[in-house]
Amino acid sequence: MNFIKVSFTILLVFVTQFVFAQYTEVINSNRPGVSRSAFSVGTNVAQLEVGPYIIKEEHTPLKDKVSGFGVDFAARYGLFFEQLEINIEGIYQNDTKTDNSGFIAIEEKRSNFKSFTIGAKYLVYDPYKNAGEEKPNLYSYHANKTFKWKSLIPAVAVYAGANFDSKNNSYLPPDIEGFSPKVMVATQNNFSGGWVLIMNLIKDRIGTDFSDFQYILTLTHSFNPQWVIFAETQGIQSDFYADNLFRFGGGYLWSKDFQLDTALTLNTKDTPSVFSVNFGLSYRLDFHKDKEIDNGNSKKDADKRKPKKKKGKKKKKDDTDFDDDGSL
Repeated sequence: MNFIKVSFTILLVFVTQFVFAQYTEVINSNRPGVSRSAFSVGTNVAQLEVGPYIIKEEHTPLKDKVSGFGVDFAARYGLFFEQLEINIEGIYQNDTKTDNSGFIAIEEKRSNFKSFTIGAKYLVYDPYKNAGEEKPNLYSYHANKTFKWKSLIPAVAVYAGANFDSKNNSYLPPDIEGFSPKVMVATQNNFSGGWVLIMNLIKDRIGTDFSDFQYILTLTHSFNPQWVIFAETQGIQSDFYADNLFRFGGGYLWSKDFQLDTALTLNTKDTPSVFSVNFGLSYRLDFHKDKEIDNGNSKKDADKRKPKKKKGKKKKKDDTDFDDDGSL
């Protein structure tokens, strides 16, 4: 429960500050990797992220194997504010579990959601809000490549969601079903040279007998506006399952609204060993419109600044003005 207290403390510290998340001209995907960015997709942006994968696991002491496929997915939408995002996330898997502990191998075919969560993420602090575009030093190449200490201050977002687990789910611990809360703190540092560091601290299935704590660290590097590579580590700790997973891969920006990616996942233990290959895509429907800023130059404001005409006596409908010689 200490993690929850820390999460809400961070929220109270930063929520009093006025923040503004910047909408990006190109897609802002959480892929590749499984960590969550601190930034939202932007208001009136609908985004779908899907990653089919193949999975192989082998538990040496128990002499069982798992082989199959699955898909992880996320639907994200920017609502009301630039900082706010609502999302639906989940993992569906179909596999065959083979028990080789006896004289005869016993196969069990399984298929279900490993997770299904509805939640919302809010950016509570953005250090890049007023940074703007820094001008390069035209006289020093070294000055443009030096480390900037202010980049150590991360953007911070908080997440709250609800898990919906089905009854008798073979992927989950015993007696885990129905609703359970999930919270997360996500940070993001954007360093010079195209490096980005993301950290997630997650407390999942809160209130159940098998609540777990997770951390995810993701380091990405973009070579150019289209290609990016990443390395990621994910730690999971609970009474039901504990692991340290490592991922490597990359992504390609096909267009400003479409991204492709791939990743390899593995670990270093045999209880069980994990090997997975993932191919993913991200696509957005961009209906974002920048809010108009009232700078006092609108037609209505211009009309207000015009000098007012002096009030005079109203002429009668039948009155006509004549010159001295009687002409109009």
